Amino acid sequence: MPIEDLARDDVVSAGAETTVSDLATTMRDERVGSIVITDGATPVGIVTDRDLAMRVLADGDAATDSTAEAVMSEDLVTIERDHGFYEAADLMSDNGVRRLPVCDADGELTGIITADDLSELIADEQQHLADVIRAQRPPY
Repeated sequence: MPIEDLARDDVVSAGAETTVSDLATTMRDERVGSIVITDGATPVGIVTDRDLAMRVLADGDAATDSTAEAVMSEDLVTIERDHGFYEAADLMSDNGVRRLPVCDADGELTGIITADDLSELIADEQQHLADVIRAQRPPY
């Protein structure tokens, strides 16, 4: 199944100059755990709620003084929208990430897929399989 069928297209993004305080407010308001940092439409980093805790709060930095650029993970791993479910799972596993920004062939941000999204899909598929098994087994 192509990632474009699974990914959320309402990905939350911000520019590198966005303050940490604004990032935290946006995460709260949008009910997300990460914001993809972009340069135009190209993803260049990601800031997660964990980044805010470990790179800002734990260091005692003021949230109004730091920017996304200072706290974002720059070794961004992305996936193209025509790649599949297994490729996404492999990328997450190989790179130790839980979120993959989804890009088109030009490298522009089109969505995001998370480990939670993949887990939910697997759970749905298992439920469908269980329904088939229940329908075919003899009554006890």
